[in-house]
Amino acid sequence: MSGRVEYIPAKTIVLRTKDTSWFGTQYSMNIYRGCSHGCIYCDSRSDCYHNDRFDQVKVKADALRIIRDDLERKAKRGVVGTGAMSDPYNPLEKELLLTRNGLALLEAYGFGAAIATKSDLITRDMDILTSISRTMPVICKLTVTTCDDELAARVEPRAPSPSRRLAALEELSRAGLFAGVLMMPVLPFLEDSPGNIRTIVERAADAGARFIYPAIGMTCRAGQREYYYQQLESQFPGQGLAERYRKRYGTRYYCTSPKARELWDVFQEACVRRGVLYSMGQIIAASRRSCETDQLSLF
Repeated sequence: MSGRVEYIPAKTIVLRTKDTSWFGTQYSMNIYRGCSHGCIYCDSRSDCYHNDRFDQVKVKADALRIIRDDLERKAKRGVVGTGAMSDPYNPLEKELLLTRNGLALLEAYGFGAAIATKSDLITRDMDILTSISRTMPVICKLTVTTCDDELAARVEPRAPSPSRRLAALEELSRAGLFAGVLMMPVLPFLEDSPGNIRTIVERAADAGARFIYPAIGMTCRAGQREYYYQQLESQFPGQGLAERYRKRYGTRYYCTSPKARELWDVFQEACVRRGVLYSMGQIIAASRRSCETDQLSLF
Protein backbone atom coordinates (compact mmCIF):
# COMPACT_ATOMS: atom_id res chain seq x y z
CA MET A 1 0.00 0.00 0.00
CA SER A 2 2.71 2.54 0.95
CA GLY A 3 4.22 2.32 -2.53
CA ARG A 4 0.91 3.38 -4.14
CA VAL A 5 0.10 6.23 -1.79
CA GLU A 6 1.25 9.80 -2.37
CA TYR A 7 1.69 11.75 0.85
CA ILE A 8 1.59 15.54 0.94
CA PRO A 9 2.62 17.86 3.79
CA ALA A 10 0.10 19.60 6.03
CA LYS A 11 0.51 21.95 8.99
CA THR A 12 -3.08 21.76 10.23
CA ILE A 13 -6.17 19.74 9.30
CA VAL A 14 -9.02 20.66 11.67
CA LEU A 15 -9.86 24.23 10.66
CA ARG A 16 -12.40 26.71 11.98
CA THR A 17 -15.23 27.32 9.48
CA LYS A 18 -16.35 30.82 8.55
CA ASP A 19 -20.00 29.86 8.07
CA THR A 20 -21.63 27.65 10.71
CA SER A 21 -24.97 27.63 8.88
CA TRP A 22 -23.87 24.63 6.78
CA PHE A 23 -25.25 21.73 8.84
CA GLY A 24 -24.16 23.49 12.02
CA THR A 25 -20.47 22.71 11.56
CA GLN A 26 -17.91 24.78 13.44
CA TYR A 27 -14.85 23.02 12.01
CA SER A 28 -13.74 21.22 8.85
CA MET A 29 -11.45 18.21 8.49
CA ASN A 30 -10.09 16.92 5.19
CA ILE A 31 -7.55 14.13 5.54
CA TYR A 32 -7.38 13.42 1.81
CA ARG A 33 -6.88 15.70 -1.19
CA GLY A 34 -8.40 14.91 -4.57
CA CYS A 35 -11.04 12.31 -5.32
CA SER A 36 -11.25 9.11 -7.36
CA HIS A 37 -15.02 9.03 -7.94
CA GLY A 38 -14.63 10.80 -11.30
CA CYS A 39 -17.83 12.88 -10.99
CA ILE A 40 -17.93 15.00 -14.13
CA TYR A 41 -19.53 17.99 -12.37
CA CYS A 42 -17.30 18.27 -9.28
CA ASP A 43 -16.68 21.88 -8.22
CA SER A 44 -13.40 20.85 -6.54
CA ARG A 45 -11.86 20.58 -10.03
CA SER A 46 -12.01 24.37 -10.33
CA ASP A 47 -8.73 26.18 -11.01
CA CYS A 48 -9.12 28.27 -7.85
CA TYR A 49 -8.28 25.23 -5.69
CA HIS A 50 -4.93 24.61 -7.42
CA ASN A 51 -5.38 20.85 -7.18
CA ASP A 52 -3.36 19.28 -9.97
CA ARG A 53 -4.11 15.63 -10.81
CA PHE A 54 -7.43 15.94 -9.02
CA ASP A 55 -8.45 12.34 -9.81
CA GLN A 56 -5.50 10.97 -7.84
CA VAL A 57 -6.16 10.82 -4.12
CA LYS A 58 -3.33 12.19 -2.00
CA VAL A 59 -2.96 11.67 1.75
CA LYS A 60 -1.92 14.32 4.23
CA ALA A 61 1.22 13.06 5.94
CA ASP A 62 1.11 12.38 9.68
CA ALA A 63 -2.60 13.22 9.59
CA LEU A 64 -3.67 11.59 12.85
CA ARG A 65 -0.98 13.33 14.91
CA ILE A 66 -1.91 16.68 13.35
CA ILE A 67 -5.63 16.09 14.02
CA ARG A 68 -4.89 15.17 17.63
CA ASP A 69 -2.80 18.30 18.12
CA ASP A 70 -5.44 20.46 16.41
CA LEU A 71 -8.21 19.12 18.65
CA GLU A 72 -6.13 19.60 21.78
CA ARG A 73 -5.73 23.29 20.93
CA LYS A 74 -9.45 23.94 20.38
CA ALA A 75 -10.94 25.98 23.22
CA LYS A 76 -14.48 25.06 22.22
CA ARG A 77 -15.95 21.75 21.14
CA GLY A 78 -18.18 21.63 18.08
CA VAL A 79 -19.26 19.65 15.04
CA VAL A 80 -16.50 18.81 12.56
CA GLY A 81 -17.52 18.53 8.92
CA THR A 82 -15.70 16.31 6.44
CA GLY A 83 -16.24 15.52 2.77
CA ALA A 84 -16.45 19.01 1.29
CA MET A 85 -13.28 18.90 -0.82
CA SER A 86 -12.64 15.16 -1.06
CA ASP A 87 -14.63 12.05 -0.17
CA PRO A 88 -13.47 10.76 3.22
CA TYR A 89 -14.42 7.23 2.14
CA ASN A 90 -12.36 6.94 -1.04
CA PRO A 91 -10.92 3.48 -1.91
CA LEU A 92 -7.66 4.16 -0.02
CA GLU A 93 -9.62 4.56 3.21
CA LYS A 94 -10.59 0.89 3.20
CA GLU A 95 -7.01 0.00 4.10
CA LEU A 96 -5.57 3.20 5.57
CA LEU A 97 -8.42 3.71 8.10
CA LEU A 98 -7.52 7.39 8.46
CA THR A 99 -11.12 8.61 8.44
CA ARG A 100 -12.07 5.93 10.94
CA ASN A 101 -9.23 6.85 13.26
CA GLY A 102 -9.92 10.55 12.74
CA LEU A 103 -13.50 9.95 13.91
CA ALA A 104 -12.15 8.07 16.92
CA LEU A 105 -10.12 11.18 17.80
CA LEU A 106 -13.23 13.35 17.47
CA GLU A 107 -14.97 11.03 19.92
CA ALA A 108 -12.03 11.06 22.34
CA TYR A 109 -11.92 14.87 22.40
CA GLY A 110 -15.70 15.36 22.56
CA PHE A 111 -16.42 16.68 19.05
CA GLY A 112 -19.38 15.92 16.79
CA ALA A 113 -19.22 14.87 13.14
CA ALA A 114 -20.99 15.79 9.90
CA ILE A 115 -19.95 13.52 7.04
CA ALA A 116 -20.68 13.93 3.32
CA THR A 117 -19.91 10.95 1.10
CA LYS A 118 -20.90 8.97 -1.97
CA SER A 119 -19.56 5.73 -0.49
CA ASP A 120 -21.31 2.95 1.39
CA LEU A 121 -18.04 2.38 3.27
CA ILE A 122 -19.41 4.82 5.85
CA THR A 123 -21.42 1.93 7.34
CA ARG A 124 -18.16 0.36 8.52
CA ASP A 125 -17.81 3.15 11.09
CA MET A 126 -21.32 3.02 12.54
CA ASP A 127 -19.92 1.90 15.89
CA ILE A 128 -17.83 5.06 16.32
CA LEU A 129 -20.54 7.31 14.90
CA THR A 130 -23.09 5.83 17.29
CA SER A 131 -20.73 6.42 20.21
CA ILE A 132 -20.14 10.05 19.18
CA SER A 133 -23.88 10.63 18.82
CA ARG A 134 -24.45 9.86 22.50
CA THR A 135 -22.87 13.17 23.47
CA MET A 136 -22.56 15.29 20.30
CA PRO A 137 -24.45 15.69 17.01
CA VAL A 138 -23.69 13.29 14.16
CA ILE A 139 -25.02 13.96 10.66
CA CYS A 140 -24.53 11.37 7.90
CA LYS A 141 -25.10 12.79 4.40
CA LEU A 142 -25.22 10.48 1.37
CA THR A 143 -25.13 12.32 -1.97
CA VAL A 144 -27.79 11.13 -4.44
CA THR A 145 -28.47 13.16 -7.60
CA THR A 146 -30.35 10.41 -9.43
CA CYS A 147 -31.65 6.95 -8.54
CA ASP A 148 -30.90 5.75 -12.07
CA ASP A 149 -27.76 3.62 -11.69
CA GLU A 150 -27.11 3.74 -15.44
CA LEU A 151 -27.21 7.54 -15.61
CA ALA A 152 -25.12 7.78 -12.44
CA ALA A 153 -22.48 5.57 -14.05
CA ARG A 154 -22.04 8.29 -16.69
CA VAL A 155 -21.93 11.33 -14.42
CA GLU A 156 -20.29 9.67 -11.37
CA PRO A 157 -18.38 6.87 -13.13
CA ARG A 158 -16.25 5.51 -10.30
CA ALA A 159 -18.51 6.20 -7.33
CA PRO A 160 -20.61 3.49 -5.68
CA SER A 161 -24.03 3.30 -7.34
CA PRO A 162 -27.02 5.21 -5.94
CA SER A 163 -28.57 1.86 -5.06
CA ARG A 164 -25.61 1.09 -2.82
CA ARG A 165 -25.74 4.54 -1.24
CA LEU A 166 -29.45 4.20 -0.47
CA ALA A 167 -28.82 0.77 1.03
CA ALA A 168 -26.14 2.37 3.22
CA LEU A 169 -28.60 5.10 4.20
CA GLU A 170 -31.07 2.47 5.31
CA GLU A 171 -28.41 0.73 7.38
CA LEU A 172 -27.39 3.98 9.07
CA SER A 173 -31.01 4.89 9.77
CA ARG A 174 -31.78 1.49 11.25
CA ALA A 175 -28.80 1.95 13.57
CA GLY A 176 -30.47 5.10 14.87
CA LEU A 177 -28.06 7.57 13.28
CA PHE A 178 -29.27 10.93 11.99
CA ALA A 179 -28.89 10.33 8.25
CA GLY A 180 -30.20 11.78 5.01
CA VAL A 181 -29.49 12.80 1.44
CA LEU A 182 -27.63 15.63 -0.27
CA MET A 183 -29.62 16.00 -3.49
CA MET A 184 -26.98 18.10 -5.19
CA PRO A 185 -26.24 18.99 -7.83
CA VAL A 186 -29.39 18.32 -9.84
CA LEU A 187 -27.87 18.66 -13.30
CA PRO A 188 -29.78 20.84 -15.78
CA PHE A 189 -31.04 18.97 -18.87
CA LEU A 190 -30.02 15.61 -17.36
CA GLU A 191 -31.57 15.20 -13.91
CA ASP A 192 -34.00 18.13 -13.57
CA SER A 193 -37.29 16.31 -14.11
CA PRO A 194 -40.22 15.97 -11.69
CA GLY A 195 -39.92 12.19 -11.97
CA ASN A 196 -36.29 12.19 -10.85
CA ILE A 197 -37.02 14.50 -7.90
CA ARG A 198 -40.00 12.45 -6.72
CA THR A 199 -38.09 9.20 -7.07
CA ILE A 200 -35.19 10.45 -4.95
CA VAL A 201 -37.54 11.66 -2.21
CA GLU A 202 -39.55 8.44 -2.22
CA ARG A 203 -36.58 6.11 -2.17
CA ALA A 204 -34.74 8.17 0.41
CA ALA A 205 -37.80 8.24 2.64
CA ASP A 206 -38.24 4.48 2.22
CA ALA A 207 -34.62 4.11 3.38
CA GLY A 208 -35.34 6.09 6.53
CA ALA A 209 -33.88 9.47 5.54
CA ARG A 210 -34.51 12.14 8.15
CA PHE A 211 -33.68 14.93 5.71
CA ILE A 212 -32.97 15.80 2.07
CA TYR A 213 -31.11 19.00 1.22
CA PRO A 214 -31.26 20.07 -2.45
CA ALA A 215 -29.51 22.23 -5.02
CA ILE A 216 -31.60 22.30 -8.18
CA GLY A 217 -28.80 23.21 -10.56
CA MET A 218 -25.02 23.26 -10.34
CA THR A 219 -22.03 25.57 -10.17
CA CYS A 220 -19.48 26.13 -12.93
CA ARG A 221 -16.10 27.85 -12.71
CA ALA A 222 -12.92 27.99 -14.74
CA GLY A 223 -11.27 24.61 -15.01
CA GLN A 224 -14.30 22.67 -13.90
CA ARG A 225 -16.53 24.12 -16.63
CA GLU A 226 -14.27 23.03 -19.48
CA TYR A 227 -13.89 19.53 -18.06
CA TYR A 228 -17.64 19.20 -17.56
CA TYR A 229 -18.43 20.20 -21.14
CA GLN A 230 -15.86 17.75 -22.50
CA GLN A 231 -17.40 14.96 -20.46
CA LEU A 232 -20.93 15.86 -21.57
CA GLU A 233 -19.86 15.50 -25.19
CA SER A 234 -18.09 12.22 -24.43
CA GLN A 235 -20.75 10.60 -22.24
CA PHE A 236 -23.81 11.90 -24.12
CA PRO A 237 -22.69 12.15 -27.76
CA GLY A 238 -24.98 13.77 -30.27
CA GLN A 239 -27.26 15.36 -27.68
CA GLY A 240 -25.77 18.86 -27.83
CA LEU A 241 -25.76 19.23 -24.05
CA ALA A 242 -22.55 21.26 -23.83
CA GLU A 243 -23.89 23.74 -26.38
CA ARG A 244 -27.15 24.07 -24.45
CA TYR A 245 -25.14 24.96 -21.34
CA ARG A 246 -23.03 27.50 -23.24
CA LYS A 247 -26.10 29.22 -24.69
CA ARG A 248 -28.05 29.37 -21.45
CA TYR A 249 -25.35 29.98 -18.85
CA GLY A 250 -22.29 31.39 -20.60
CA THR A 251 -19.64 31.84 -17.92
CA ARG A 252 -22.09 32.14 -15.02
CA TYR A 253 -21.13 30.55 -11.72
CA TYR A 254 -24.64 29.50 -10.70
CA CYS A 255 -26.35 27.35 -13.32
CA THR A 256 -29.84 27.01 -11.91
CA SER A 257 -32.19 24.61 -13.67
CA PRO A 258 -34.70 26.41 -15.93
CA LYS A 259 -37.34 24.28 -14.15
CA ALA A 260 -36.15 25.22 -10.66
CA ARG A 261 -39.39 26.81 -9.45
CA GLU A 262 -41.54 23.91 -10.65
CA LEU A 263 -39.12 21.34 -9.26
CA TRP A 264 -38.91 23.08 -5.89
CA ASP A 265 -42.69 22.79 -5.56
CA VAL A 266 -42.51 19.10 -6.50
CA PHE A 267 -39.69 18.52 -4.02
CA GLN A 268 -41.34 20.40 -1.18
CA GLU A 269 -44.67 18.62 -1.64
CA ALA A 270 -42.98 15.20 -1.71
CA CYS A 271 -40.94 15.92 1.43
CA VAL A 272 -43.96 17.20 3.37
CA ARG A 273 -46.00 14.17 2.35
CA ARG A 274 -43.27 11.77 3.49
CA GLY A 275 -42.31 13.70 6.63
CA VAL A 276 -38.76 14.43 5.47
CA LEU A 277 -36.97 17.60 6.61
CA TYR A 278 -35.57 19.93 3.93
CA SER A 279 -34.94 23.27 5.67
CA MET A 280 -31.36 23.72 6.89
CA GLY A 281 -32.50 25.25 10.16
CA GLN A 282 -34.82 22.33 10.86
CA ILE A 283 -32.12 19.82 9.94
CA ILE A 284 -29.58 21.38 12.33
CA ALA A 285 -32.15 21.60 15.13
CA ALA A 286 -33.22 17.98 14.63
CA SER A 287 -29.62 16.74 14.65
CA ARG A 288 -29.09 18.43 18.00
CA ARG A 289 -32.34 17.04 19.40
CA SER A 290 -31.25 13.58 18.29
CA CYS A 291 -28.04 13.99 20.27
CA GLU A 292 -29.93 15.26 23.33
CA THR A 293 -32.27 12.26 23.17
CA ASP A 294 -29.28 9.91 23.16
CA GLN A 295 -27.84 11.71 26.20
CA LEU A 296 -31.10 11.38 28.13
CA SER A 297 -31.30 7.67 27.32
CA LEU A 298 -28.03 7.12 29.24
CA PHE A 299 -29.64 8.11 32.54
